[in-house]
Amino acid sequence: MTLRTFKGTTPRLGARVYIDPMCVVLGDVTLGDDCSVWPMTVIRGDMHRIRIGARCSIQDGSVLHITHASDYNPEGYPLTLGDDVTVGHKALLHGCTIGSRVLVGMGATVMDGVVVEDEVIIAAGALVTPGKHLESGYVYAGNPAKPLRALKEAERAFFTYTAGNYVKLKDEYLAQPPV
Repeated sequence: MTLRTFKGTTPRLGARVYIDPMCVVLGDVTLGDDCSVWPMTVIRGDMHRIRIGARCSIQDGSVLHITHASDYNPEGYPLTLGDDVTVGHKALLHGCTIGSRVLVGMGATVMDGVVVEDEVIIAAGALVTPGKHLESGYVYAGNPAKPLRALKEAERAFFTYTAGNYVKLKDEYLAQPPV
């Protein structure tokens, strides 16, 4: 696994975290228990903090970064994910706040200052533009992302199912002997 210290701060990992050897996780990053970070992902907490809750899966090729503090934005924007978040392949999360039980679809982009409440689906390829607020209980899709429809009960159940499925898969990877 590639954990890198930046300016004296090393990523902190909860229990039973899997980070693929082909990833980079650096700086002020905290990953909660049972998280998984899959190949070619970059999680870069170099100019602000990144906090990722428990049972989150950050899938292949995703980029997670922050917005630094500046004269234009004195506080900057950290990146925060709640619990049971599944981030699809090649998603980009930048300086935003993602609640718990959220699915970020493949190739979706969530930009600076966005707040996503709990229990939201962001469709594959969606672009959530800076400063937007996504309310709980909806599927958001498009460019720019807009509410598509209310979540179905089966979709609400899927949040914890998919998080649990990735916990099982990462446990299989952790059980593999090192090469």
